[in-house]
Amino acid sequence: MTVMSWTDDRVEQLKKLWEAGLSASQIAAELGNITRNAVIGKVHRLAAPRQRKVRPAQHMMRISRPVARGNTALAHAFEVEAETDPVIYDNVVPMSQRLTLLELNESTCHWPVGDPGSADFFFCGGKTLTGLPYCAHHSRIAYQPASDRRRATRPTPGK
Repeated sequence: MTVMSWTDDRVEQLKKLWEAGLSASQIAAELGNITRNAVIGKVHRLAAPRQRKVRPAQHMMRISRPVARGNTALAHAFEVEAETDPVIYDNVVPMSQRLTLLELNESTCHWPVGDPGSADFFFCGGKTLTGLPYCAHHSRIAYQPASDRRRATRPTPGK
């Protein structure tokens, strides 16, 4: 991994993206050649303020749970707010890095992103690790140690 220094231009871009509400992962992907943790560290050193975004009402819904008879005083205590679907940012890939099937080669990451039947489908396109078809991030997802896989499938005692 190449070490990138924080130039004045990159710091200004970081501040703008942070103030716009992007996550550290999104900012790292946008800046390129930088980790999420490096972004978090720099933001903390800069003590950059962040605008809190208020979620639109359409993404929130009220859920009421039925209350046992005789407990009408507690009826309002069981109202909760729940998100419909949380947004997942696991596959944040810069637009300039995204590739189609015909653009892939041995040095580009072959990790598919999205539904292959969709027009938004693409491949990661990042720099691959030597001898592997994926970049470092996607290799960690694809290749997990055997001990971790065994632990996940091992039945619990007494059942």
